[in-house]
This record gives sequence, C-alpha cells and structure tokens, in this order.
Amino acid sequence: MTPQRRTALVSVGAACALIALKLSAGLASGSLGLVSEAVHSGTDLVAALLTFFAVGLAGRRADRGHPYGHGKAEHLAALAEAAALVLVSIGVAAVAVLRLFGVIETEVNAAWWAFAVVAAVIAIDVSRTSISLRSARRYKSAALLSNALHFGSDLAGTLAVLLGLTVVALGWPQGDSVAALFVAVLVVMAAARLISRNVDVLMDRAPADATEAARHAIRELVPAVRLRRLRLRQAAGRHFVDVVIGVSAGAAVAQGHAAADAVEEAVKRVLPGADVVVHVEPKSAREADIRERAQDAALRVPSVREIHNINVLTVDGRTEISLHLKLPGALSLDAAHAVAEQVERTILGAVPEATAVLTHLEPLAEAAEGWRPSEREIERHAESVLHIVQEETGASPRELRVLQTGEGLVVFLTLGLDPRTDLAAAHGMASAVEERIRRERPEIADVHVHTEP
Repeated sequence: MTPQRRTALVSVGAACALIALKLSAGLASGSLGLVSEAVHSGTDLVAALLTFFAVGLAGRRADRGHPYGHGKAEHLAALAEAAALVLVSIGVAAVAVLRLFGVIETEVNAAWWAFAVVAAVIAIDVSRTSISLRSARRYKSAALLSNALHFGSDLAGTLAVLLGLTVVALGWPQGDSVAALFVAVLVVMAAARLISRNVDVLMDRAPADATEAARHAIRELVPAVRLRRLRLRQAAGRHFVDVVIGVSAGAAVAQGHAAADAVEEAVKRVLPGADVVVHVEPKSAREADIRERAQDAALRVPSVREIHNINVLTVDGRTEISLHLKLPGALSLDAAHAVAEQVERTILGAVPEATAVLTHLEPLAEAAEGWRPSEREIERHAESVLHIVQEETGASPRELRVLQTGEGLVVFLTLGLDPRTDLAAAHGMASAVEERIRRERPEIADVHVHTEP
C-alpha cells in the first residue's frame, strides 16, 4: 500500500471515530452543533473513502486508454467531496435558522461530558489535519490537500461548537444554534474553494505561475530557439507541457534534436517531474532574410560595435524586430539613446515590412590591461591549478599562464585531449576544470580553458 493510501486510510478511521463521538454526544445533549459536526464528519468519511480509492486509481500507470495517466481521479473525488459538503451544510443551516426563530424547540444539556467529547474531537482534528497536510505537500496530492483543508475547517467548526456549548452553559440556549449556523457557513466557504481549485484543473486551466516560469526558462536558457507556442496543464501535482520551437532552417536533424533536449531540460529545471513534449519547426526563410537585413543595416550606424539576440516577432499580423546593441561604455545615456534611434530608423528603412524596432542597450566591454605577476605569486597559484587539472583530466596541461588584470587574477589553460574525444566530452571536461578552479580558488577572477587534440 502506498504512503498516500495509508494516509487516506487513517482519515477513514478518524472519521468513523468522530461520527460515533459527535453523534452520541449530540443526541444525548440535544446539541445541534454537535449533531451538525457529526453529519459533517459523515461527509468526511465519504470524502476519505473517495480519496482512498481515488489515490489508488491516480497511482496507476498510464495505459492505452489513459495516456496521460489517472491523476484527475483525485480532482473528481475532491469535487464529489465539495458537493456533499454543500448539501449537508444547507440542511444544517436550515435547522439552525428554524431553531433560532423558535419553529423547532430543543433543550440543550451542556454537561461536562459534552465538553470532554469536544476536547477529544479537537485533539483528533489537530492530528489528522497536520498528517494530511504534510502528506499532501510531500506527494503533491490534490485529494490529500482537499482532506487537509476540510479537516482544518472541521477544527474551526469544533471550536465554534465548544464556544456555543460554553454560551449555553452560561444561560443563553440559542448559542448552540448560532454555532451550528457558523459551522454550516464555514463548510460552504471551504467547499467553494475546493470546487474552484479542482474545476480549474479538470478544465485544463493553465496555471499562470508555472506557465510564466517555463516561458522565462526557455528564453533565458535556450535563447537560440524561437518559442512559438507553449501549452501547459496539470493533474495530481504533475505538469504536462507542450512546446513548439523554431530553429534555423539549415540546422541538421541532430541540432534540432539537441535544441529540443535543451528546451525540455530548461522546463524541467523550473517544473521538476514535468512531462514535456517539444515539437521542432524550421524558422521561415522570410524571417532569416529579415534578420540579416536588420543586422546589416544596424552595423552601418556609427558607434555600433556589436549586435546580438535579433528576434523577428509577429504581433497581431504586424512584423516587429527586437535586438540588443552594444555601444562604447563611455557614451552618455543621451548619446546612446540617439544612436539607438538612428539604428531603429535605419532598420525600418532597410526592412520596410517591419512596423516597429525595439532596441536594448548594453555597454561594450573595453580592453583590459594585464601584466605578469611575480614569480612567487605565479608559483603559488600554479601549483593548486596543476593539481586540479591532473585530478580532472589525468594529465598536466600543455600550457598554463597567469596574468594580473584590474579585475583580478586570470588563468589561461590549454588541455591536450585524445583526438578521438567528441566535442561534447571535451567541453564537459573543460567546464569541470573551470568550475572546480572557481570553486576552490575564489581569489582567481576568471578562468579560460582551451582544448586541443
């Protein structure tokens, strides 16, 4: 039996115990508050049984008839629970109102044993609420979360019943009916939240936070691709993501596959456990032509030193171009803005089909001055760097240079690798060396690793 089902089974046992306690005490004392709580616990029993079976069904593996799995069974169970809560609450509220207006007269006996029963119920409510909440967070279970919220409302209702009995004992018999009415309103509010949350999932409403996180991850981690469509839905705490990307029309199959893998990894980084499907499409020749004309036009403008991240966007049928400009860092903002406006006008002239050009200004890194540090300084750092290289690659570097710049020490390494090593493995080895040097020698400002056969 899975941990989720064990948690649900504990809820079944707790609901049975609470029904017996509340109903016996409510009938014996004439307390509508306790009777309403007993009926409420009856819906808990139904909900816990639904959750028990729904969690088991949701845990089944995907099959031919259910390729996305059975996770939505949990949300159906939560809806059934919410519907039962609403019906019972309406009945309790009606009886409470009739008693408040004197249509139904019942004497309430606020005896000591009634208070003892309420204290025992509070202890059970606290324990099962905390157990269900911890399990819901651990396993990301919608049904267990619904139970936790439901049990939390039970605790609040039981506290209201305790207050009602206290008021009855102090001489105001209508306090019990007021407590019962409060419980009914509380339960309806909880049911409304459950219905809203689970209907959103069953209707495949895209979770806004998760969608934005996935979109941002793709744009930041895989800037070379064009994101054309992103669709996202969730069930039982798991996200299902469909992505359509555009790559260069001249890209090889392997490059397109690598881009799809990179997009999938980016999405899973922000949405762990997500089921991601990536469809790759070639960028249109028209888009490539627009990008080339925009780049040529921008580079003709004086002061422009570098251009990157050129994107061609279609917005409401109109073509827009966005790009990053690198200008000399010494330029004032006013002068840089004037250059950007000139770039925008030049691009619009070269690409008449474009309706807007958006530029992002960045400072161009200026040439830095470097000098050779003392021999003692070189030896001190070279020894540790050589040790790291030998441990990571099994051999000494072909070349090791240490320079001092205004930003700090910079290390240049040349690694000799087996000519049969593929490019991905060579890059991984260079990255491992670089990251370890940065981690173990934080006083080194920068590391450049070159690999060759």
